[in-house]
Amino acid sequence: MAPYCLLAASLRHALNGGIRRYHVAPVLSQRANVAMSHFEPNEYINYEKLEKNINIVRKRLDRPLTLSEKIVYGHLDDPAKQEIERGKTYLRLRPDRVAMQDATAQMAMLQFISSGLPKVAVPSTIHCDHLIEAQSGGEKDLRRAKDINQEVYNFLATAGAKYGVGFWKPGSGIIHQIILENYSYPGVMLIGTDSHTPNGGGLGGICIGVGGADAVDVMAGIPWELKCPKVIGVKLTGKLSGWSSPKDVILKVAGILTVKGGTGAIIEYHGPGVDSISCTGMATICNMGAEIGATTSIFPYNERMKKYLGKTGRADIAALADEFKQHLVPDSGCQYDQVIEINLSELKPHINGPFTPDLAHPVSDIGAVAEKEGWPVDIRVGLIGSCTNSSYEDMGRSAAVAKQALAHGLKCKSKFTITPGSEQIRATIERDGYAQILRDVGGLVLANACGPCIGQWDRKDIKKGEKNTIVTSYNRNFTGRNDANPETHAFVTSPEIVTALSIAGTLKFNPETDYLTGTDGKKFKLEAPDADELPKLEFDPGQDTYQYPPKDGSGQHVDVSPTSQRLQLLEPFDKWDGKDLEDMLILIKVKGKCTTDHISAAGPWLKFRGHLDNISNNLLIGAINIENGKANSVRNALTQEFGPVPDTARYYKKMGVKWAVIGDENYGEGSSREHAALEPRHLGGRVIITKSFARIHETNLKKQGLLPLTFADPADYNKIHPVDKLSIVGLADFAPGKPLKCIIKHPNGSQETIMLNHTFNESQIEWFQAGSALNRMKELQQKSS
Repeated sequence: MAPYCLLAASLRHALNGGIRRYHVAPVLSQRANVAMSHFEPNEYINYEKLEKNINIVRKRLDRPLTLSEKIVYGHLDDPAKQEIERGKTYLRLRPDRVAMQDATAQMAMLQFISSGLPKVAVPSTIHCDHLIEAQSGGEKDLRRAKDINQEVYNFLATAGAKYGVGFWKPGSGIIHQIILENYSYPGVMLIGTDSHTPNGGGLGGICIGVGGADAVDVMAGIPWELKCPKVIGVKLTGKLSGWSSPKDVILKVAGILTVKGGTGAIIEYHGPGVDSISCTGMATICNMGAEIGATTSIFPYNERMKKYLGKTGRADIAALADEFKQHLVPDSGCQYDQVIEINLSELKPHINGPFTPDLAHPVSDIGAVAEKEGWPVDIRVGLIGSCTNSSYEDMGRSAAVAKQALAHGLKCKSKFTITPGSEQIRATIERDGYAQILRDVGGLVLANACGPCIGQWDRKDIKKGEKNTIVTSYNRNFTGRNDANPETHAFVTSPEIVTALSIAGTLKFNPETDYLTGTDGKKFKLEAPDADELPKLEFDPGQDTYQYPPKDGSGQHVDVSPTSQRLQLLEPFDKWDGKDLEDMLILIKVKGKCTTDHISAAGPWLKFRGHLDNISNNLLIGAINIENGKANSVRNALTQEFGPVPDTARYYKKMGVKWAVIGDENYGEGSSREHAALEPRHLGGRVIITKSFARIHETNLKKQGLLPLTFADPADYNKIHPVDKLSIVGLADFAPGKPLKCIIKHPNGSQETIMLNHTFNESQIEWFQAGSALNRMKELQQKSS
């Protein structure tokens, strides 16, 4: 953060009677109180506690620790007694802070309101980034969003004020960029209600994406549960150069591990190649670790992080981190569960897709592959920015490519958009000329928000159903994610490759070897881009977009109208009745990939994220029904008529019939959105049975009182048919590690029994029995009072 912003923050705090203690000399750092953020000058970094916990655990385990283990175990609620076994035991943790984006914050704050607690127990923030639709450009789109979403923004602002939560107004930027600029630091444990929260690992923190109910636990001061993660080491050697970028590291890793290869593990980067990557480049790599199912990703503290901390007004944190550096890097001789080695000197530019982020191709091959597969090679739109790639360095490298094209009289053949990651980035690239260069080459600068990356894109250049290709520097490219068109072939790559391909207008262009023709008829080749990782001047903070919570918010009124179509207060889910779940109907047997986008679509549905009943009208509308190969078309077992999935679920609920969903591999991959768990629970679902689950979604289902179960034998997926009835028996003896029995009743009267596994521990079984984790929290509060 620029000195001006620091000064303004300090003055505001001083006027409120506070005194900021600035770190001056490294020798005093162990004694000084250093604030976690200048927005919270009385909340201090506690490296002493981290050190104490690490020493307790190291003595118990009697072995070297990975960096991931140091920070995770350093936040244990009871380091002396906690059972620790990677991939098996559940850890009880005390995160340092919580961050929520506006689409998920609505439900998280509604649940917190339901808890009856007066104030959050840890520093927490809300970030308005998801509800701004890209349409005509930054300023106009922001004004439109403020008007359309006024009710929601007012709810979040007043709820934040009442319960002690900082509020970042619309236009401030994308949550993960704001966290990197202000809240992440080496050794922090932060949980965020967005799957790309691991972005903060670029500053050496353990930053984990969760559902809103998990955030409520932490904000309520309850230890947070996480299955003890395995640790996958990625050893980096060599040095990035030329057209290769940090994005290519994670695109390569995604190709190796696939979308589920990181499930249940932290990806820990190490080795001599780490130092060739900028801090924001490390954040890019950690951000997209969500696409391989990783719990989070992290880099060790180094000079690149120190440099970034200094440039963002946090030299005091860097000095303190220097004093405790031995706890912010892995121990020598530590053991990883798996090791991948990548030589950065040999790494080529990559582009992944379409339709899945783990389908990796070298840029040099993609044109030929696209022609062979029948994918459109003409690029309709190139889009750079997003939470993954919107740093100053990213914008600078893209501008370096654009400047070369302009020098030869060229502009983009494809449409081209730019999304700044934050108001600070926007203001700084405007000041330093990058934004104008990108406009000159044909770009449209969008609002500081998620925009097309999450489907907030009012796209006009094609019709729905029209086959086309787009290239982005985003992180996710599921079917229909960006523009709700299932025929859009989306590819993800680095911002500089997006820029080069947009200038050429085709996937067949390889900037490392191919030539362009200038307006003078002469051929030229683009040189590999080079740009500063940080501005030479201080960052320009731009407009002040932060709302401090008052010291006492008890008198603040939070308004939720009973007739609102955007917000709805929550009613408790029903408790388990103590009986087995018998004769459940199958709402849908899903064929193939089923992400949270398939279960609870984003885009135009984002406006209902605070209204559970309304958003439930999108339940599983993107999932493919194995019975007929169609989306949003399932057989109503009571009427034998085919209809939309949500309508069928509502009919079953009205008739008092419980139902189940059958899924395939890695069910629920993608976003952290807990609506994908709230909606089936709200509409009468009780059980989700799959071959495997994505981590966040499995936890979200448990939190809402559902039973996420997996086939003991994955081949049993084929034994269940959409017309069958299912009974889950033995729930009276439901216990950790004990499989459950499922009786399949076929229409012809025959039956067969299969076994189902689960990952519930004792406290999670109590969530199921109480009806939800929130219900269980209230029960415990009543007992304690």
